[in-house]
Amino acid sequence: MKRAFLLFQILLLLFACAPGARAQGNVKSGPDPATIRDPELEKDSLHNLEVARHYFKLKKAYVAALRRCEEIDAGNPTFAKLDEVLFIAGESSLRLSENKGKQTFKGKSPEDLKLDARVYFSRLVTEYPQSAFRKQSEEELSALGGPIHKTAEAPKP
Repeated sequence: MKRAFLLFQILLLLFACAPGARAQGNVKSGPDPATIRDPELEKDSLHNLEVARHYFKLKKAYVAALRRCEEIDAGNPTFAKLDEVLFIAGESSLRLSENKGKQTFKGKSPEDLKLDARVYFSRLVTEYPQSAFRKQSEEELSALGGPIHKTAEAPKP
């Protein structure tokens, strides 16, 4: 009798827990890999972005701002604020091509820097259509001759 009662309780417990287990059975994969972000890498990239903003806005050190942005773009291509990184990189390249700022850029001609700016702005416009920086990027692109399509190669440091 005790054995039958114990068996009945076990079966009852199994049936009571079964609906919860079945409800979770449809999950075959985890979250989208594009949205998975390493917290430490995000923190480091955010720090680099803050430094790049400082160099760009306050110091007018466009070479330093561009280097920080290139570092973020190369090291963390899924960074949450990559649209701002691309904008600062594009603006820095454009201003360096016009010989503005407190630093001079050695190694690239003004035409190459303008091409780099077009590539950065084009990436921002196509990859981040909802970005707050899109309108400004489109204005800069129209002044530079329009967007560059995906066949163009990314700027090399």
